[in-house]
Amino acid sequence: GATGLVGDPSGRSEERSLNDEQVVAEWVSKIKKQLEKIIDFSDKKTGAVMANNLDWTKPVSALEFLRDIGKHFSVNQMLAKDSVANRLATAGISYTEFSYQVLQAFDFLELYRRHDCKLQIGGSDQWGNIVAGLDLIRKVEGGAAHALTVPLLAKADGSKFGKTAGGSIWLDPQMTSAYEFFQYWLNSDDADMPKLLKVFSMKSRAEIERLIETVKTNPGAREAHRELARELTTMIHGEQMAQKVELAAKALFGHSDISELDLATLDSALAQLPRTQIAKGQPLPTWVDLLAATGVVDSKSAARRIVKEGGAYLNNQKVESEDFAPSKADLLHGKYLLLRKGKRDLAAVEVLG
Repeated sequence: GATGLVGDPSGRSEERSLNDEQVVAEWVSKIKKQLEKIIDFSDKKTGAVMANNLDWTKPVSALEFLRDIGKHFSVNQMLAKDSVANRLATAGISYTEFSYQVLQAFDFLELYRRHDCKLQIGGSDQWGNIVAGLDLIRKVEGGAAHALTVPLLAKADGSKFGKTAGGSIWLDPQMTSAYEFFQYWLNSDDADMPKLLKVFSMKSRAEIERLIETVKTNPGAREAHRELARELTTMIHGEQMAQKVELAAKALFGHSDISELDLATLDSALAQLPRTQIAKGQPLPTWVDLLAATGVVDSKSAARRIVKEGGAYLNNQKVESEDFAPSKADLLHGKYLLLRKGKRDLAAVEVLG
């Protein structure tokens, strides 16, 4: 809503790009759809309420806001906030982002008035903004409210959780496919598993402790990773989709029949693999030529050596001859070939058109 149109300077070294109202409205709609998978909005007495701060911010004139809200804020205190002080020491900060803390405090005041909300929970980087809301409620309404913050989730190496070489991990399947989502958890670093299980899993404490122990005693089995991947993918994408993507992960490495995957799941499973593309109607080259074209090996001679050593696979079927060339009948859904070198090195061939 309103704060989404302004942008929070917390943790930022430079100004955020401003988004128009229609884009932010679309975000609001999408966020609610994502939250509905986890939180019940339907029960009239106990269901969650999703409030849009644009509802109470947009009708207020600039003059009203300055007189009724801005009057209660000390510029000295606002300048002392880490998010502001850090920016002033480097690139500077616009009045727009400088005012963000006032808008968030106004939100807490309105939630207190409209919904009797007396506790705001947020990440540790939001402490200053939340406390500003407590002060505003006390000054305007004479009421008491409370703040609760939790540490930002960080990996064992200190980097923020969810940030990868390719960007963030998203709940929206259009941004991060269910298969990529599953793989993210499955491929998490062993050192991160205790924290991830304790934060995200709904399993019992005893079961979580058992899974953490398996990371130490049998790390190769990745039981803890798989259980967390299965649980969270089910939570966000549903049980049926979780089963599909887990089957796809197994199929890529020959542990189930890859021909049983539907096209959408196969698309997702192959999306991140090295690949080469062939125009429709062209004859399919040999396995050796195809693997070299994907870049998994640096030469055709290296690809031939893999065949000789017994490590060449097409759609999880062993390739016995250096001269073997797949046929159209081998194409999965008339579109893909899966190449595998040894146990774990995968590549895809896509026939275009």
